[in-house]
Amino acid sequence: MDQMQKEAFAAAGVDIDSALERCLGNEVLLCRFYAKFLEDPNYAKLQTALAARDPAGAVQAAHTLKGVCGNLSMTALFPLFARQVESLRAGDWDTADQLMEQISCAYGQVTKTIRQLLDHA
Repeated sequence: MDQMQKEAFAAAGVDIDSALERCLGNEVLLCRFYAKFLEDPNYAKLQTALAARDPAGAVQAAHTLKGVCGNLSMTALFPLFARQVESLRAGDWDTADQLMEQISCAYGQVTKTIRQLLDHA
């Protein structure tokens, strides 16, 4: 991974050095994990659950995304999902819904950056 790619990840809110450290420096493995993230259905499940006011589905999807983002060092998304999980568990749908604007923006930046990396890998 070159410096320009690392800077793109940093700009998207990903601590790529920490993520690589978790993968013992194996960039191929990290790229596989990022590719799996793009395929993960939980973001769509979260949107559906929020629209349907399905507390169990929303908590499950947000909690799963929180964990995945933490493991992949997505420092922009992790705290947003953590706050959303707390809000959902407290029954605060307004805050959970409001967080989706920030989450959607950060999620879009991260997925765009991952796609660019994978296209050049």
